[in-house]
Amino acid sequence: MVGLSHRTAPVEVREKLSTSADALPEVLARLAARQELAEVMFVSTCNRVEVYGAPSGNDPEQDRAKAVRAVREVLAAHANTTERDLAPVLYEKEGDEAVRHIFRVAASLDSMVLGEPQILGQVKCAYDAATAAGALKSRLGKCVQRAFSVAKRVRTETAVGSGTVSISSIAVDLAKRVFGELGQKTVLLLGAGEMAEAAAKSLGKGARTIRVCNRSLERADKLAGAIGGVAVPWDALEVELTTADVVVVSTASRGFVITPEMVRRAMKRRRGRTLLFVDISVPRNVDPAVHGHDNVYVFDIDDLEQQVALGLESRKAEAQAAERIVAQELEQFAAQARGQNAQPVIVALRAKTKGTLMSELERSLGSRLKHLSEGDRAALVQMMESATNKLLHAPTTKLRQAAAEGDSEVIARLQELFDLPDSPTTGSDDEKTDDEVVAH
Repeated sequence: MVGLSHRTAPVEVREKLSTSADALPEVLARLAARQELAEVMFVSTCNRVEVYGAPSGNDPEQDRAKAVRAVREVLAAHANTTERDLAPVLYEKEGDEAVRHIFRVAASLDSMVLGEPQILGQVKCAYDAATAAGALKSRLGKCVQRAFSVAKRVRTETAVGSGTVSISSIAVDLAKRVFGELGQKTVLLLGAGEMAEAAAKSLGKGARTIRVCNRSLERADKLAGAIGGVAVPWDALEVELTTADVVVVSTASRGFVITPEMVRRAMKRRRGRTLLFVDISVPRNVDPAVHGHDNVYVFDIDDLEQQVALGLESRKAEAQAAERIVAQELEQFAAQARGQNAQPVIVALRAKTKGTLMSELERSLGSRLKHLSEGDRAALVQMMESATNKLLHAPTTKLRQAAAEGDSEVIARLQELFDLPDSPTTGSDDEKTDDEVVAH
């Protein structure tokens, strides 16, 4: 794995490599075209750009170095810069550490906001794109699929994804605490800046109506159009307070925009209906004294940030449990991968045993047994195949177990005893699993 993220690169560097969904296939094609890479997947988000690959060739150390160099060259060209300029912000991981990294990324343990759910969807999009391009095969494909399983376990077995960690999501939680559900409620946005827009996207998902009130009616109309709301003029603010249920206040004013007298008049016309103010302005735009009115609730930025901190702390505690899941899954995946190291020897052993038996059978069928019918000949061939499968079932099981435990000496001794090649040619008939062998 070669990449950069919010941990190593500032936004001005990340944005050079960030790739839209439309442009992703082009970059992926450049990577897949490199002969040094047998498999490759390209992940690009606002906070990270990472390339996961499996090298071509039979020399692990040299092939891995060549693959890393190829990735660096493609990334540098994509960023329209040099490898030297890009080098300080890039990090590399290989083997088990690369596997651990994709597991942690998919489970949102390496995200800027611990536990955020978006990254899993982004990795799945990268996987789909690589699969569609034919850039994923067995090794890397299975690794990424396992990462999705790890993410699912982390989500279901820990609370790392629970709790709110953003101002806008906190505002939604507070509104739901006061009103229950927002389906029949009206949200008034006082201000039309970025904070107001973020809050609108969160609050507006369940609200019946969103109204935007801003000193610049043009800006109010622009935001309202973007979120499916209604723009209202600034001088209609007090009237709007009589109908709104949740008021999100985010203006550039240096003083109080919402005063106790204004709210007292509005509450009289509201006949006591509950009114919630979420003041995310700094300095505050809602006079704290407003909170003194009956059925009026005021939460300012300090209240919200305290809730954010609590949410983050709870996630950090759960992250330890999530890391244990990652460690367990990595150990299992690595053992399975090591077990596959025995496959070439198993294939060679099966081929040699079957070949020897079949050769002797053919010799007998051509001389002493040449009088047998086609049916009898077929029965003998089936008997030889069955004998091969049963004879080799226990050795192949133990070979895979030894490889999974990292015992390469057993494999080497077997190669020596049976004079087996190091890298045999494998055919589909010789790649059966132990279960398939027993079935035969």
